[in-house]
Amino acid sequence: MAFIRTILLTAALLILVAAQSQAEDKSYYSPVIHIDTENHRILISKLGGVFYINVPDAARPHMDKLPLSGLVDFVVEMRGEGEMPLIKTWKVKSGESTCMFFNGKECK
Repeated sequence: MAFIRTILLTAALLILVAAQSQAEDKSYYSPVIHIDTENHRILISKLGGVFYINVPDAARPHMDKLPLSGLVDFVVEMRGEGEMPLIKTWKVKSGESTCMFFNGKECK
């Protein structure tokens, strides 16, 4: 009985660790393809594919300041299956912008 309890406890621990590992950060160096201000998301590309990343509340007033076709280094939080990544920070590497660096709270 103790053996089965140990196996179940180990399995629960592995599931918990796997769930926490889904919330990892990734960096995408990409051109800004489209800024969807109505749905608070930005279309970027990676390895020939395109996908949207969500813009958090703090960044929404600044999202339209990003340069279309400009290269931006986005750091995003990868979320669960079926959810768009969420922007944590960005640094504009090429193009004109009044928000060259967003640190997660404000533009600099």
